[in-house]
Amino acid sequence: MILLSIGSNLKSKFGGRKKNIEKSIQLLKQEHIKIITKSSLYETPSFPNTKNPKFLNIILLVHTNFTPIKLMKIIHKIENIIGRIRKFKNEPRVCDIDIIDYKSKVIDRLFMGQKLIIPHKRMLKREFVLLPLLEVCPEWKHPINQKKISDLVNKIPKNKLRYATKIYFR
Repeated sequence: MILLSIGSNLKSKFGGRKKNIEKSIQLLKQEHIKIITKSSLYETPSFPNTKNPKFLNIILLVHTNFTPIKLMKIIHKIENIIGRIRKFKNEPRVCDIDIIDYKSKVIDRLFMGQKLIIPHKRMLKREFVLLPLLEVCPEWKHPINQKKISDLVNKIPKNKLRYATKIYFR
């Protein structure tokens, strides 16, 4: 099981946030990554600056025989095609694709000057990852702590919620 998260909060040459996500999915398919299922789209305020445009996010359950490093190279290529420019952490962006889980493996490696950490190290604090993940894979367990996704969702402190709203249904 491989889980990807895609987010967007800016327009690109392909259109608005939803179009950016749709284009990302199309490009993943062109790279021979099979989309098994996808969640609804969830909208959340931008963080940490809530004055920035809101994000749309989705979780994909995919299949590929690519290694995690090869998958990351493809992801970076797709982000670049959509128009992502990396300047600052937590900046608005046209496309952000993260590997949330890769076959329940625990990976911590340096790749292209960045750390490749799987499972995604901040996923437990992001309801825009946890809620759609629960929708797509209700039996999923975190590879490190072995907690079920339903338990992780229920443990999100109310004062830490960014109020993810399901806005488009699959």
